[in-house]
Amino acid sequence: MNVLITGASSGIGRELARLLAPRCRQLVLVGRNTRRLETLKTELSSYPSLQVSVVVADISNKDACLSLHNEYPDIDFLINNAGFGDFGEFCETDLDKELQMIDTNIKGLHTLMKLYLPDMVKRDHGRILNVASIAGFMPGPLMATYYATKNYVVRLSEGVRKELRAKGFKVKISILCPGPVQTNFEKTANIAFQFNGTDVNRVARYTLEHLDQFYIVPSLPIRVSRVLVKALPTPVVTSAIYFLQSRRKK
Repeated sequence: MNVLITGASSGIGRELARLLAPRCRQLVLVGRNTRRLETLKTELSSYPSLQVSVVVADISNKDACLSLHNEYPDIDFLINNAGFGDFGEFCETDLDKELQMIDTNIKGLHTLMKLYLPDMVKRDHGRILNVASIAGFMPGPLMATYYATKNYVVRLSEGVRKELRAKGFKVKISILCPGPVQTNFEKTANIAFQFNGTDVNRVARYTLEHLDQFYIVPSLPIRVSRVLVKALPTPVVTSAIYFLQSRRKK
């Protein structure tokens, strides 16, 4: 199996790489932190039959995605994990950071799906895992842009999945929708969780054990939250999220 993981230098991407390494022929690690990627490659070199490739690239750039696809066209499992968030009032957050977030969380993911999915359809084989968030099912005051990007990931995945199923293709799509996870997300987004996030290794293990599911939600409280969000009126959900978010600022 040939696997490509974006955002592989840390967090969920790194843990997925570690867990998938024994099952792969080729593992393509994509990210922007050269040192962390090379360290991970060295760690995974203990698997003699595994070919590990490191690609330092910014997937928010279309040309970087095209180059990635040209160099590694034969991918069986695409994991779109790269992404980040930001916290603050919409009128006060930095425009450049938000546009970079949109380009990474949406444009990069969209472009890689657009490039690799037709290859998989031609072979009638392959899998895509899009890392979204429980944020993808709700509005997000104080993190409005981030929540909106994850809503895009959820809706895009749902729509494409239906297209594949309607034509009977065997290509599989799943979306990972965790809540807070113990990664460097807090630092990047300038927030502080009110409780400890789920262990990242546990999230990665749960994900690989439930790839047969479309919605992969790794913890019971988050699964309950998703049910409540669907049941309650949007204004109630929005107000509740605003209250919770307002307590998260560092």
